[in-house]
Amino acid sequence: MPDESVTLRYAGRFLDGFLTTAWICGVSICAAVALGLALFLVRRLPFAPARWFYDGYVGLLRGTPFLIQIFLLYYGGPGLGLRLSATTTALIGLSVYGSAYFAEIFRAGFEAVPRGQVEAARMLGFDRGQILRNVELPQMAALIIPPSVNQCIILIKESAVLSVITVPELTTVATRVVSETFSFAEPYLLLALLYWLLVETTARGGRWLERATGRHLTTTKGLPP
Repeated sequence: MPDESVTLRYAGRFLDGFLTTAWICGVSICAAVALGLALFLVRRLPFAPARWFYDGYVGLLRGTPFLIQIFLLYYGGPGLGLRLSATTTALIGLSVYGSAYFAEIFRAGFEAVPRGQVEAARMLGFDRGQILRNVELPQMAALIIPPSVNQCIILIKESAVLSVITVPELTTVATRVVSETFSFAEPYLLLALLYWLLVETTARGGRWLERATGRHLTTTKGLPP
């Protein structure tokens, strides 16, 4: 039978770990989205080196495990003169890792916008910036919400890797509680429950945003909801 006293005794630590995981993931996801969009815009530049840089960046980050990237940044960084705290490493690592995936999501979203609409805007005299803001971004935003939410969920679960560099997030807390109590079931059950809560909240937020964006687009087009 699960020992409830273990859960109650360490509830405060788990709450701290939950909040740490939540804010690290929130900040990292926002940074990853912004960096991913910037990367994609670099790829659109009419210069071959820009595309080479994009392909190399995305290929390298998607082709190596997140665990290895964190090890290189935290333990390999000092050898290159880069000394970062565990929390700073976590923020940079998750942001850079996630940006490669968000850049590809943006690429797929932009490519799904009908080229006829872009050509029509160009014929009406829209410049490149106006086409991006008024034609491509609104339509692309609705298309990329589902894959973006999936990517957010992946990053939240990948954040468990941060325990290897002693970031005081959920998995670190659970591991320390296990080492102190020698109880495995209660800490890991609570750990799984808290990750599920974070992921479910993110998924519900994504579904709400998808409905809201869909309503906006249908209203804009003058079609019935």
